Amino acid sequence: MRSFSSEKQSFKLYLQVEKNASIHTLTHYLKDLDQFFIFLETEGIDQLSLVDEAVVRLFLMQLYDEKLNRRTVARKLSTLRMFYRFLERENKVTENPFLLTHLPKQDKKLPHFLYQEELTKLFLVSDLETPTGQRNQALLELLYATGMRVSECQQLELIDFDFYLHTVKVLGKGRKERYIPFGSFAEQALKRYIDKGRLELLAKAKESHQAVFLNARGNPLTTRGMRLILNKLVEKAAVSIHIHPHVLRHTFATHLLNEGADLRSVQELLGHEHLSSTQIYTHVTKDRLRDVYMNSHPRAKRNKKR
Repeated sequence: MRSFSSEKQSFKLYLQVEKNASIHTLTHYLKDLDQFFIFLETEGIDQLSLVDEAVVRLFLMQLYDEKLNRRTVARKLSTLRMFYRFLERENKVTENPFLLTHLPKQDKKLPHFLYQEELTKLFLVSDLETPTGQRNQALLELLYATGMRVSECQQLELIDFDFYLHTVKVLGKGRKERYIPFGSFAEQALKRYIDKGRLELLAKAKESHQAVFLNARGNPLTTRGMRLILNKLVEKAAVSIHIHPHVLRHTFATHLLNEGADLRSVQELLGHEHLSSTQIYTHVTKDRLRDVYMNSHPRAKRNKKR
């Protein structure tokens, strides 16, 4: 039984070079391929060209038997659809058996976001007299001000900031660059940290570097470290929610749209390739919905006393 290692390596190179896939994406795609290859081996199929719609349905049944959620199944099917599209291009197969396979409908869960009162509590808990407190405040302000992903924030270097134009250059998915503006609160927190706290932390490092956010030893802060910082801030603020960096990204998008920002602009700020990814943020809070109703519906406005 062949292992399909040649096709796997070719697809891996395609993802790296042509698709600029991240390490995280690459890992998941190749893991999905391995699972499919093991399935083909158990079914006695030794050629990728022998896979037809019946084989695909059988593989789909196996995925559901494993009690996988819809999102995971959808990702695996998407991976294999892309894989066979690549094989078609390379003339390794003549048709894509996954082309007509419908992806399972996704559960549309509204993203969690913070209300203004919860944000206010978070912004008040950092000790601004300490280097780590200044760092935590800068991190919190920047994530909320820009809506950037934690992986994007972790890669930031000093040269990426333009304090004259109040923008930061971000390297997003697929290594696409975008510039995001930030306001006065983030600027103040960043300057205080960079001019003071960061220098004190950097003095503890064995060598100098340009990473913006540092840990207590002066080394670049990891994405895991950023998540731990945010969780500790939540504990100090006694906010009864589970927070992660993406919550601040959700909050950024929700607050912008609730205040009247157009969807296309928010899409560009978030670095979404497709508008459909941004549309999930068009939910509104009950308070916002009530205000819109009371101010817009002709029969909702109360008559003033004469």
